[in-house]
Amino acid sequence: MKTGITFGTFDVFHYGHLRILERSRELCDRLVVGISSDELNFSKKGRMPYYSFDERSRIVGALKCVDEVFKEESLELKAEYIKRFKADVLVMGDDWKGKFDWVIPLTGCAVFYLPRTPAISTTAIVEKIRN
Repeated sequence: MKTGITFGTFDVFHYGHLRILERSRELCDRLVVGISSDELNFSKKGRMPYYSFDERSRIVGALKCVDEVFKEESLELKAEYIKRFKADVLVMGDDWKGKFDWVIPLTGCAVFYLPRTPAISTTAIVEKIRN
């Protein structure tokens, strides 16, 4: 059985989130998803997420393509998370292309960068709602 792992904030859940999770699952038999803690999201984006970690975890965990969720507390711990869940495949959006290749020699995990779903992002949705 091949295990895949991916990471994200998954705030204001939208179709692009669903598509990357579905496409990630196509690369493995079991998909584990690291969801950024509220504090990690603040450190990455300079704002707290609209939905709490618990709410985002329940949404993502309810999807049939997701087998398990956990709290991601640090970007620097990717290799440890991969080892903890015995992941064979790391899947990230192509906006991260090349940024996680360093985990390959440390974990033996293959890394895939999937194209983002065009014309959709949480930031764009929030801006549209504000305007």
